Amino acid sequence: MAVRIGFIGTRFAGTDGVSLESAKWAKVLWDHRHTSYWYSGLSDRDEDTSMVVPHAYFGHPDIEWINRRAFGTRTRTPDVTQRIYALADYLKGTIYEFTRRHDLDLLIVQNALCIPMNIPLGVAITHFIAETGFPTIAHHHDFYWERDRFSVSAVTDLMWMSFPPALTQIQNVTINSFAQEDLAHRRGVSSILVPNVLDFDTPPDEADDYARCFRKDIGIAEDDIMFLQPTRVVPRKGIEHAISLVSALRNDKCKLVISHASGDEGNEYLTALQEMAESAGVDLRLCDEQVGDKRGLTADGGKIYTLADAYSQADFITYPSIYEGFGNALLEAFYYRKPVLVNRYSIFVADIEPKGAKVIAMDGYLTKDVVSKVQKIIDDPAYRQEMVDFNYEIGKAFFSYSVLRRKLRALVTNFTGTDGL
Repeated sequence: MAVRIGFIGTRFAGTDGVSLESAKWAKVLWDHRHTSYWYSGLSDRDEDTSMVVPHAYFGHPDIEWINRRAFGTRTRTPDVTQRIYALADYLKGTIYEFTRRHDLDLLIVQNALCIPMNIPLGVAITHFIAETGFPTIAHHHDFYWERDRFSVSAVTDLMWMSFPPALTQIQNVTINSFAQEDLAHRRGVSSILVPNVLDFDTPPDEADDYARCFRKDIGIAEDDIMFLQPTRVVPRKGIEHAISLVSALRNDKCKLVISHASGDEGNEYLTALQEMAESAGVDLRLCDEQVGDKRGLTADGGKIYTLADAYSQADFITYPSIYEGFGNALLEAFYYRKPVLVNRYSIFVADIEPKGAKVIAMDGYLTKDVVSKVQKIIDDPAYRQEMVDFNYEIGKAFFSYSVLRRKLRALVTNFTGTDGL
């Protein structure tokens, strides 16, 4: 039975984890004749299947006004409460319209019921489900208790009500075992664990002539050893460890390339990294202007490459994160068959390491043993190939679309009573 599914979120655009994972869910569902529709405040999805409501976006000025008064303080003024409920009532009406317009059978809420980036939207979704009993899957990527900036709050009552709500019509989905345990402990709510995935059943394309120009365009020679840090420049990514690694290898051919910009968290960390790299004699390249969502041209006519292009040209991936909700870049390293350095962040230890993946692991600090293992990978192509081929098979077994398909089959069947996938 084909099911008409509505995805709801604050944003479905760009390369953030929520946008990427929701697209993967939709693809698996599309493959089985289910149709997907999109409700958000910012969208790059097909206009014919999308409903864009500006107040659903966490970056809307009215939502930012609320957030400034909701966090970092213990009390709120009556006008904040009034604004939240007025916007929630308005957004609830648009959700009613969305479900009617597309004659939906099922909602999949993407992260809007777990992290209070848009409080009125969370309240609106909660009230809509409570009023209609609408079958809903809530896909939780980040919980507010995992983020320090939400720890002092004037909206604790609303967070208990809607982030997430304990409603029987909702099937909750978490992306790692710690989140699953926390949700049960804090809310008494059970959830299904669905890891982030990549399409390991379809290997990546071979690098073409376009991709092979990446090194030249960023000033790296063919015989240089390219270490790729495929993340944003934010402190929790631990990029100082990648600089220390390249420095410890004592090889001028080793170059460190960062694919993404600082984002919205300021440039102080980037400045500190650049100073560290300079004093350590490490050739550090920030390539955020040359790496984008899709191929194209910059304003001055230079080539824009995809992250896949960058991976294809890398020799080694550095991923020394201190904290990750899951670790998509680690799966990408497996997918593109690249050796990888991992700082043993908690989710890796709990959900990925037990699968047997072969990585160079560090425990919060770099040791001579870690450096020597990286050097062995550089010096021994056969050892390297065996490692990356093994990791690809691990990804295929545990983090592939076929795994997602099995999980979604169970979730959809719980509502429809038929094997919809």
